[in-house]
Amino acid sequence: DRNNEYMIEDQRFAATRPDVLVFESDTLTEDMTIAGPITADLFVSITGTDADFIVKLIDILPEYEKNIDKKPNITMAGMQRSVRAEVIRGKFRNDLSKPEPFIPGKVAEVKFNLNDVLHTFKKGHRIMIQVQSSWFPLVDRNPQKFIRIPEADEKDFQKATIRIHHDATNSSSVILPVLK
Repeated sequence: DRNNEYMIEDQRFAATRPDVLVFESDTLTEDMTIAGPITADLFVSITGTDADFIVKLIDILPEYEKNIDKKPNITMAGMQRSVRAEVIRGKFRNDLSKPEPFIPGKVAEVKFNLNDVLHTFKKGHRIMIQVQSSWFPLVDRNPQKFIRIPEADEKDFQKATIRIHHDATNSSSVILPVLK
């Protein structure tokens, strides 16, 4: 289900899911402003032949954040606010006009830009990156199989294991354009 406030919705619900990979910074000791495109550079391997990759940049408010909206029963403390999020269907990772399947088990690079941003992470906040492979119902379900999705039927949908590599050889990253 999707409500009309999904872009401003607290992202804590996603950070606790077992199928969402979460990276979190230490508490910022000073303000940090980012401006421009954000680049997601993922090194992935999958057991299927296609997958979606969603990268979300999140501003985590401190646990002591005041209720700036002055609404009863609403607290901003610890809220995970979405700054930017983007999806790429993996089969279009190299060319948006020429889809290609993944080779199961083989590491492949999936590199894409999130929309430009101008945002200041305030002192006392933390930065979070969430990586997930489904954003339904915002994006249609991917059967994890290299197929024309509009032609897929229920039997085409399969379970897949998706690994995001972050080791010395295959170092996934999200590059933020930090203003000095």
